Amino acid sequence: MELWFTELQKPGMKISCKVLQTLHREQTPFQEIVLLDTVQFGRMLVLDGAVQVTLLDEFVYHEMLAHVPLHAHPAPKDVLIIGGGDGGTAREVLRHTELESVTLVEIDRRVVDVCRRFLPELSCSYDNPKLQVHFEDGVEYVKNKKACYDVILVDSPDPVGQAARLFSAEFYRAIFEALRPDGIFAAQTESPFVDAELIGRVYRDANRVFPITKLYQAVVPTYPTALWTFTVGSKRYDPETCLRKPLFEDDLRYYNADLHQASFKLPNFVKKLLR
Repeated sequence: MELWFTELQKPGMKISCKVLQTLHREQTPFQEIVLLDTVQFGRMLVLDGAVQVTLLDEFVYHEMLAHVPLHAHPAPKDVLIIGGGDGGTAREVLRHTELESVTLVEIDRRVVDVCRRFLPELSCSYDNPKLQVHFEDGVEYVKNKKACYDVILVDSPDPVGQAARLFSAEFYRAIFEALRPDGIFAAQTESPFVDAELIGRVYRDANRVFPITKLYQAVVPTYPTALWTFTVGSKRYDPETCLRKPLFEDDLRYYNADLHQASFKLPNFVKKLLR
């Protein structure tokens, strides 16, 4: 008998993967956590029926969320990650040895526990002494911070339920206040093929708060339509400019200095979403 997992990505669109084994499944106070081993994508983290990361392509998402804003800042010292309990974004952030501290705020402790057990390739930085982990609501955490961080990364799930607050104008204003005078923030902002309205709204909301707001893109096969966007807001520096050459570029699988700038070159239909 063949076992398949099917994700309802959008109304009228599904993706199915052949499953070798269900490694873990539990219901927490926040969500259902499932860890699958699939034929095509390897191990896969699924939250409330939605694919979060897979071993096949997680490096694309995590490298682009982390390294674009970090290389657009000349001297980052303190970084905040909202979400990202799988550990992949923290892994990439901590490649920047000049950082003094990295704070990760994840609402569900069990996501971290499960990923540490089944996805050590992503969660390998949890024992790094520079990383501090807080298990609480990221929106509320940011509201209580003023001028504390150089870079803030929002590694959020899809804007469904409570996670919709991570895509709000109020949240971006709180991020602005939590950043230092030359701070930068970046967030994943879904697919332009199926989330056009969301991307336009997020861009306009961020643009009302930050002096410089831009969109960049990457290809992540397991996410809806594979074309994925990130919105970045900056108080001072043009995020399209790579200010520091990656000292660890040979260790990366997707990001490099040339791609940094190229990722901001948008197709016309995406540019129209930002007008």
